Amino acid sequence: MTDGMREVSPTAGLPLAWRDLLPSSASLEHNLAAFLSQPETQIECSGTAALVVALATLKRTSHRRSVVIPAYTCPLVAFAVAHCGLKPVLCDTRSNHFDLCPESLATVCGEDTLAVIPTHLGGRVADLAAATAIAKNVGASVVEDAAQSLGASWQGQPVGSIGDMGFYSLGVGKGLTIYGGGVVVARDEDLRRQLRATSAEIAPYRLAWEVRRLLELLGYFALYRPAGLGLAYGLPLRRKLKKGKLIEAVGDDCSPDIPLHRVGAWRKMIGASALERLPAFLDATAAQAMYRKHQLDQISGISVMHDVAGNIGTWPFFQVLMPTQQARDQALAHLWHKGLGIGRLYIHALPDYQYLASMFSNSVTPNARDFAARMLTISNSPWLDEDDFMHICSVLEEQSLLS
Repeated sequence: MTDGMREVSPTAGLPLAWRDLLPSSASLEHNLAAFLSQPETQIECSGTAALVVALATLKRTSHRRSVVIPAYTCPLVAFAVAHCGLKPVLCDTRSNHFDLCPESLATVCGEDTLAVIPTHLGGRVADLAAATAIAKNVGASVVEDAAQSLGASWQGQPVGSIGDMGFYSLGVGKGLTIYGGGVVVARDEDLRRQLRATSAEIAPYRLAWEVRRLLELLGYFALYRPAGLGLAYGLPLRRKLKKGKLIEAVGDDCSPDIPLHRVGAWRKMIGASALERLPAFLDATAAQAMYRKHQLDQISGISVMHDVAGNIGTWPFFQVLMPTQQARDQALAHLWHKGLGIGRLYIHALPDYQYLASMFSNSVTPNARDFAARMLTISNSPWLDEDDFMHICSVLEEQSLLS
């Protein structure tokens, strides 16, 4: 797929069907609550907005002002914390992993810690036991970042539902999408009431934003297929790669300006209809992932992120840790531009983004920086055929042996 017109999506997102666009009485809030085994769900305009609503709610109940986040995560998480007038505090990750390092977490948590945000990254499930114990020891809340892991479970419970609050993204590439949407849940009934009040105050209805998102969602319906993605995603990606604009290529060119607005009824209706097909889609991508992960595991020198016993993740893509940064970069040089669904999740650990430098000037996060330097992603889209997948494996094996 090198002609620039056909493209494998970088993640396994759920395509829309034409029936999803038809009028329906289905409720996205109600159906998501059933899917997540929750009393209720609250829809926001993005996963970032859902986090803002959660943190703004917590801020009103406490004098604490620090929020601990992983040093390897989406830069928008840091902006969401700052947007709420709170201080983001970095926790280093475990060695060779994205998860919070317990030793680092115990060091950075204290009497000013309002919340800890463990992250279920790319469908993989975080270690909630350690994070929850450390957070509770200092009286902090746990807000699960399940933005990329809707449908995953931790020890039999849906991720996002174990902490005090959790949030999910319904953005493009996250599985279920309404092209800009988020979900927040909470265990406590009074906290759910406070979340509703916060959202009503800070997220008004904005017609221009809703029209924009509707048009984008219709574009997703039309173009989210191999031929359409070549035009909408592949060609712009290759232009950015050619210019060396890696941050823009992966969408890390984030802004502190976070849109906050209500989601309209039509988009929610479309999401509710698509949700009916999500369980079968997740089962199909999980089956493909198990087969392909076994093949990746045969490659000496690389490591594929997986879940520990009792946890069941989703599989939008594989997170592959190469033996060296040089091996990772050489593999990407061979593959990233070919339309095969290869890429990087985030370009840097958070302290290394220039636009975040003022927030994290004194942060020491060697594990997160090493993870960012050696990790690449492989799409688990059904559109990646076996021949192309085996080509990817051969390139990874070659670069691993050369490192």
